[in-house]
Amino acid sequence: MKMQNLVLEEGFIAPEMGIEYPERPDEPLLHPERTREVDVESDYPFLDRSARGRLLNFAIYAGIFCIVFLLNKILYGIRIEGRENLRKNRALLKNGAMTVANHVHRWDFIFVLQAVRWRRMWFPAKAENLESGDAPLIRGVGGIPIPKTLAATRKFNEAFNTLHAEKRWLHVFPESCRWNYYAPIRPFKLGAFKMAHRYQIPIVPVAISWRAPSGIWRLLKVRHPLVTVRIGEPIPTENPGDLSKNDFCRDLRKKAHDSLCTLAGIRRNVWEAEGD
Repeated sequence: MKMQNLVLEEGFIAPEMGIEYPERPDEPLLHPERTREVDVESDYPFLDRSARGRLLNFAIYAGIFCIVFLLNKILYGIRIEGRENLRKNRALLKNGAMTVANHVHRWDFIFVLQAVRWRRMWFPAKAENLESGDAPLIRGVGGIPIPKTLAATRKFNEAFNTLHAEKRWLHVFPESCRWNYYAPIRPFKLGAFKMAHRYQIPIVPVAISWRAPSGIWRLLKVRHPLVTVRIGEPIPTENPGDLSKNDFCRDLRKKAHDSLCTLAGIRRNVWEAEGD
């Protein structure tokens, strides 16, 4: 869908994986099999600080840091660029930040974790994904389900209020759903940028892009592309006062979308920034 007008810089590729992408950019490509029932609208622990929850979080992050990061090097030849943008902006990031990235792989959140180095993060997750077999992993890495009712939404917001008060880092996929190996940057939902503005935390753009197999991966005839993760300059979220809140958040969205396009080696994208 909408790939024919994409123009990439040299060294970046749009993988041909035989995937039929939906027409709408926010329509899910995949629909996880439902294996359990989870009610997030009633008495649900959005921020699980129980002993069991803490143990699960510790165990999964230990596995990610000690095993999965190494697997990413072996399987995907992960290459990370732009960490200097974090080092030189430590003062700006000291009270927390929000990373935003394109949603293009089953392990893309882990790619972002590896890029920002040994930092735990929390993110809004689709509630229906907690009814799949991936639920323990999603919860363990920091997924907080997005509810629909007003009462549950208050608890959802309270969880993120707590994390912000603790100066934790947050993460959002503003494209809202995953399209595996998709090269263009799809439109962004506005909610991520309203959240960043509400908490007055900088937005750190992180782009996941693809390159052709080379070296040992080419000799082994690996079929999937290799991964490059680029970190951009943080985007401040303080409104100078000359824009309304909504207009300022739209401006943040445009800046983040433009940044991801540049970081992903896109000279001409095929989607606009606005996703709602």
